[in-house]
Amino acid sequence: MVLPKPDLSQVKKLIPPLSGHFHKGQAGRIGIIGGSEEYTGAPYFSGISSMKLGADLCNIFCEPSAAIPIKSYSPDLIVHPSMRTSKNNDSASSMVNEITNVFSRLHVLVVGPGLSRDDTMQDMAKQLVQHARKQNMALVVDADGLYLVQKHPDIVKGYQKAVLTPNVVEFSRLCKAMGIDTGGKEDGHLAQQLSQALGGVTIVQKGENDIIANDKKVFVCDAEGGLKRMGGQGDILSGTIATFLAWGKGYEEGVWKHDNSIPSADIPLYAAWSACTIVRESSRLAFKKYGRAVLTSHMLEEIGHSYDTFIHQ
Repeated sequence: MVLPKPDLSQVKKLIPPLSGHFHKGQAGRIGIIGGSEEYTGAPYFSGISSMKLGADLCNIFCEPSAAIPIKSYSPDLIVHPSMRTSKNNDSASSMVNEITNVFSRLHVLVVGPGLSRDDTMQDMAKQLVQHARKQNMALVVDADGLYLVQKHPDIVKGYQKAVLTPNVVEFSRLCKAMGIDTGGKEDGHLAQQLSQALGGVTIVQKGENDIIANDKKVFVCDAEGGLKRMGGQGDILSGTIATFLAWGKGYEEGVWKHDNSIPSADIPLYAAWSACTIVRESSRLAFKKYGRAVLTSHMLEEIGHSYDTFIHQ
């Protein structure tokens, strides 16, 4: 089964021009739900990659013990110690209200990097996804956010502004949760079947080639990547998808002049495919420089170069 790629000339239309007429925030305001005592790198990678691609602002909502480490990684990120674990006595609902008060300032919400599977953290994330849906906000769900979807599929079901980014194990678990038989299916079919079962969300099935599917279309990203798999690469992908989704919102709202030829239903697909392409190139370039010594942080150095390659194709 040979899978298609999107029309690159169309995809590029989602990217806003660099203009002195724009004001701070118009090129993307991202929110990250995640960051716990054990996992501080994941939300950092997601947030900083969104900004290195071109988003203007990124807010990270994390558990208090994660806040100082994340702040120390980069002063570019706005860090809110607003999430709570089961160890805390604070009211989860009051903290949810504190976070949702910021939602009006955001374009996209990324749920999952470093979230943990703590019951209270998971419950807060569930409530925050529900609030985001009410505000018609685009969603990227990864890592422990996918564990939440596995347990509660209805939180994203039917929400076509949601993008799920499962790896091999997460994809298998989601299929099992939705009653999908994973045996003997052609590439692309399963991702689309999972999208259909979840009411048209966009699925990024990460693997040797990335399969990007909704309930109607399937694309493949087979760009060359690096040959080492480090923790955190998926977090970089979630952040870059978020930036493209934020640009998609600007496109829909006419922040810059364009021909209005991209249907809203295609924006999550284009965003995910574009981000996969740029992240794979970042991985390739970093591996070329460092070989076996490559780290996920080295990929961050290559996002700008990879974007330039992408835009000049």
